[in-house]
Amino acid sequence: MNGLLGPLVLFAAAVTLTPGPNVVLVTASAANFGFRRTVPQMLGITFGFGTMVLATGLGLAGVVHAEPRLHATLKYAGAAYLLYLAWRIARADAGGASSRARPIGFVEATLFTWMNPKAWVSALGAAAAFTTVGGNLLLESALIAGVLAAFCLLSAAVWAGFGTVIGRYLANPGVRRIFNWSMAGLLALSLIPVFWL
Repeated sequence: MNGLLGPLVLFAAAVTLTPGPNVVLVTASAANFGFRRTVPQMLGITFGFGTMVLATGLGLAGVVHAEPRLHATLKYAGAAYLLYLAWRIARADAGGASSRARPIGFVEATLFTWMNPKAWVSALGAAAAFTTVGGNLLLESALIAGVLAAFCLLSAAVWAGFGTVIGRYLANPGVRRIFNWSMAGLLALSLIPVFWL
């Protein structure tokens, strides 16, 4: 495993820092609600991804691959949940009249991550690439999950910072509405590969 640490770090940077559903969610949340109110969401995404990677490394990958109905259920339930969250982003109006507007919290973000197709592909890829035959599966999976979770939190913080900067330019309700619908559209478009995988 020691020889795989460098490639694992590069893999973690590539899968967490590049745009995907989590990045869209965090950026939109920080733009609408600010960095501080987005922290629970960032922690939920990180916890969700870390536990997904750990579970995948410990054998969930085999179950998902062996049971086509489970795979299909995860795929379509995940797509439906991501579309629901895209709708919430599109309808977000933190600066407007709605006092009920709130960012997605820890539990919702954790569930979001478990429904995120990019997260699944990343977790399955990490388990396949960075565990070794005959190695200590628990230790290797925990290390992989820890590295990916650390990079996930770093990525969430970077993109939330970016969203906070964007939020300063969204004082105009019309501009905010365009931004929110654009982010919701990007999240919905991220589901296109779901129907071809």
